[in-house]
Amino acid sequence: MKKIGMIGLGRMGGNMARRLRRGGAAVAAYNRSFAVTQQMAAETGLCAVETLPRLMEELGDAPRIVWLMLPAGEATRQTIDILAPLLQAGDILVDGGNAFYKDSQRRAGELGANGVRFVDVGVSGGVWGLANGYAMMVGGEQDAVEQLKPFLRILAPAPDKGWLHCGPAGSGHFVKMVHNGIEYGMMQAFAEGFGLMKGKAEFGLDLAAIAEMWRHGSVVRSWLLDLSAEFLQKDQTLDAVAPFVADSGEGRWTAFEAIEQGVPAPVMSLALMMRFATQGANDYPARLLAMMRNGFGGHAVREGEK
Repeated sequence: MKKIGMIGLGRMGGNMARRLRRGGAAVAAYNRSFAVTQQMAAETGLCAVETLPRLMEELGDAPRIVWLMLPAGEATRQTIDILAPLLQAGDILVDGGNAFYKDSQRRAGELGANGVRFVDVGVSGGVWGLANGYAMMVGGEQDAVEQLKPFLRILAPAPDKGWLHCGPAGSGHFVKMVHNGIEYGMMQAFAEGFGLMKGKAEFGLDLAAIAEMWRHGSVVRSWLLDLSAEFLQKDQTLDAVAPFVADSGEGRWTAFEAIEQGVPAPVMSLALMMRFATQGANDYPARLLAMMRNGFGGHAVREGEK
């Protein structure tokens, strides 16, 4: 098995490096903060490097494998711009971040002009991936994916399960985009359902007990339900949690894709809209609605917080 270069040792990248080392893979790693890389080296025995040129030297001769685990957008773009002159024909560059699939298609074409193979890997598993393995949706040339297989098999829940070569470059990030859109819809449905049950005060429902019961034999059993049952067991009111839900961008891309294709995707799109509502984007429209209702019906308007 060749040595793999990991760039980015954040929450996901760090745990992926740990899992690779536990699986016996040789890893050279670079992180913006060298102190983080050194700490990971002390913990796992990986090779810590301080610069990207040094990383490429450590990986030896082509074909070399470099795996990026960076935030999509500017951080990934800047790193690829630095890496491009350092890469040689036959090298494989993997983007494991949540990049937009059209960006991945473009990058594959640009790098491919110089003989560099680009592979996009949509990664799911979050903070549980270290122990349970990561689900990986892979896009790229067959030969490049074949060379990645030893590492994919270590990172996956099982060597032959939890990862798939979906198709050409861009397809991995496309499938991950749709995956996240579905995730938005599932999360919203659970949130609305538990909200309805919490609102039925006359029944005195034990939401933690219901969530736990649903986990066994129910059609809606899932990992999201498992997580919900766990935190509801500790706190059913959630009064200390701010009603704010961020969106990472993939939900937006899924909604745009549905519009581009003319394919109805109302659940995923509305789940995205509900996240916008929690972010304050609905505050002004709600105030306007209150004033219209006051105007035509004389209904009282509540005063906002000073």
